[in-house]
Amino acid sequence: MMEPVNPPELVDPFNHYPLSLGRGYWFNPVNDEKYYINNGIPVFLPEEQMSGNNLKYSRFYDRISRFYRVSSVFYSWLKGSSDKKIKMKYLEQLQVKPGDKVLEVAVGSADNLLYLPRNASYSGLDISFGMLTMAKRHLRKWGIQAGLYQGEAEHLPFAEHSFDVVFHVGGISLFNDSQRAIHEMIRVAKPGGQVMIVDDNEVSQGKVYHKNPFSPASVARTDEEQSAPVKLLPNGMRNIEVSYFFDSMLYCLTFRKPGQISKSEIKPLADKMH
Repeated sequence: MMEPVNPPELVDPFNHYPLSLGRGYWFNPVNDEKYYINNGIPVFLPEEQMSGNNLKYSRFYDRISRFYRVSSVFYSWLKGSSDKKIKMKYLEQLQVKPGDKVLEVAVGSADNLLYLPRNASYSGLDISFGMLTMAKRHLRKWGIQAGLYQGEAEHLPFAEHSFDVVFHVGGISLFNDSQRAIHEMIRVAKPGGQVMIVDDNEVSQGKVYHKNPFSPASVARTDEEQSAPVKLLPNGMRNIEVSYFFDSMLYCLTFRKPGQISKSEIKPLADKMH
């Protein structure tokens, strides 16, 4: 795997203290907590520490990781489209600029990174080590520089204000705590940075959408879980927009982090964190 040109500062995902690099691990010099590097991928949440949906879907994607991209491309072809055309519908909303630092939360096998500009610095985090292993292979094959990290969206191992663009595609309602995950994406975005969340829309229930047949999104969800999670955003977000694609079967929520957020506006998240 080729590291990003401008890698982000890593912090302890549970208390945000800056990490130092040891021999084969990152460590927190304050409490000596160690996060080991497995095959070039820092592991910030090993399976034995996972719980709930995060553990469930980590295991699920580990099992299907070797077939995920092939099945996605083939399924798109069966539907009379292409993997690129489908993904570009929402990726164009990001407007990645040269030199931008970009984070994809739940990067999977890095399929989205294939269609983004090469002149930016990319990082990807996922709960599934199997998917990250496939992502590493794909990035090497495609000649894309990116850093990969295993961890959960609710506790991102990146310093505050690290990324110009932060995005997530598919499965926001499958996380253990969707609101906390969204607040974490906002925390690591730079002031004025863009955040995008893409997922199934409630009107897609019972319909067939251009998606990977191995996706757990077919699991029944409530209308509330499948709607764009605008109400989970903290106060003060800017330029909030919701777009719909594929006959409204997919929503795309985009917004920008303001230049400054008051403590009162992020209080619900702070209360949860400690």
